[in-house]
Amino acid sequence: MSYKHIFKASLTWKNPEQPTAVGSKIYTKSHHIAIEGKADLQVSAAKAFKGDPALYNPEDLLLSSLISCHMMSYLYVCSQNSIEVLSYTDNAIATLETDGDGSGRFTEVTLHPEVLITDKSQIELALSLHAQANKLCFIANSCNFTVRHHPKCQAI
Repeated sequence: MSYKHIFKASLTWKNPEQPTAVGSKIYTKSHHIAIEGKADLQVSAAKAFKGDPALYNPEDLLLSSLISCHMMSYLYVCSQNSIEVLSYTDNAIATLETDGDGSGRFTEVTLHPEVLITDKSQIELALSLHAQANKLCFIANSCNFTVRHHPKCQAI
């Protein structure tokens, strides 16, 4: 049986009407995204694409979504395997390649999760569960690029 879940977000952008050189038009990239019941996000393009580097950009948010979803999927499979996780960190890296025509795409993301568990005898199992978590991760399942994992695990 399949289920459908609907998510909604609203985007607001307004031209600040700043004067530009004759014959050229450069739009600001900053905008707001609203999701009912949650704090608004101030978003811009990445600095490399003439955005405000102090604001989140779509690339940041995609990578953040992926590492967050992987962690939640991982914690789920750990609970299914009776592994007690004490901490989880990740320092992920995404590679975006652009073409001369302005198009581009992510080509890969590498996750570097570091997990602390309670039982030393479960380290091997805990490491192997990242593959299962990747199969369950909604965001990873929606990506058309490679998602690699270089996990580390230790026990207290």
